[in-house]
Amino acid sequence: MYRIIKTVAFLIVWAICLFGINLNDLFAETIETFGAQADTKGPIGGGEGYKNIITKSTYLVKSRNELLDALKKAKRGQIVYIEDKAQIDLTFFHDIVIPEGVTIASGRGRNKSLGALIFTTQERTHTLFITGGEGVRVTGLRLQGPDTERRIEELKELKKKDANAYKHYPDSRGIRAIHPKLEVDNCELWGWSAAAISLWPGASNTYVHHNYIHHNQRYGLGYGIAVSKADALIEYNLFDWNRHDIMSPGFDDSSYEACNNIVLENSYSHNFDVHGYWDAKRDRFIAGTSISIHHNTFKNIEYPAVGIRGCPTEKAQIHHNWFLHITPSFAVYQRDCSGNMVVFRNMFGPDKKLTE
Repeated sequence: MYRIIKTVAFLIVWAICLFGINLNDLFAETIETFGAQADTKGPIGGGEGYKNIITKSTYLVKSRNELLDALKKAKRGQIVYIEDKAQIDLTFFHDIVIPEGVTIASGRGRNKSLGALIFTTQERTHTLFITGGEGVRVTGLRLQGPDTERRIEELKELKKKDANAYKHYPDSRGIRAIHPKLEVDNCELWGWSAAAISLWPGASNTYVHHNYIHHNQRYGLGYGIAVSKADALIEYNLFDWNRHDIMSPGFDDSSYEACNNIVLENSYSHNFDVHGYWDAKRDRFIAGTSISIHHNTFKNIEYPAVGIRGCPTEKAQIHHNWFLHITPSFAVYQRDCSGNMVVFRNMFGPDKKLTE
């Protein structure tokens, strides 16, 4: 028996060496987890402990003029680094182009730095930064918008009196992508009344991770991340005080995967959203293309966590999340259409009751 065990052990070791099998990966695949788990890059939400902080620069800037000048000159592969203690006021500026392949960086999390602060106080800031090509990265900085308020009563009254004025009430967006491969990581983004990050047609393969996204909560808008005819991987983010942390208007070719995010307690609507729109040809409400929501932790129990308002053209899968909600049907809902959505193996409530 000893010889048999010894032989089997030898064969296992031989196979590991021959095929380069990583034991951690081997055993990790067999462990079922629920809710958000941090990865080796650092804490959920980024900041202190984040591993992929940029330290080098092509252009080192600390003022508005230096930043704008560097962005006009920067080429693919170059880095515009904003000094960690800099505070740059971009009020009255908008649609500032980040050129293709260029990185804007600061040092959020290094030596307890908060990262450079870029802000605007102009309520009508349709977009502060816009991609000028594929492969843009924004990392390690703070991006503050002009309005952290909900303005519920004010806007409801305006909507009753003048629907046109309501539609044109000033709003703001932090970053708008219209090109592939935008990456936003290790940033803090808040105060954007429409959306902190807007992904428009052309914004494929977007990667949003390890950010703290909060206080984007305007009534009728208020999105942390908006995905419209685009697709994104959204993971390891910390969300709070957003109307919807993630939103999609539900158009065809709108997809997102959201995993290992933590949603804190404060919101006044469901957290992860897909709108529905009526498609006469299909004779049903359509809610995007493909939605995957897994391994997230939802702590806001006053409102549903996930709302899918139609049928995805391909599928929606919601699994291995931890909802602090007691009632599964309240935590996740689909309305206006039934089908192409599966909800399975999630945990609910403080006691983590598993449902199949």
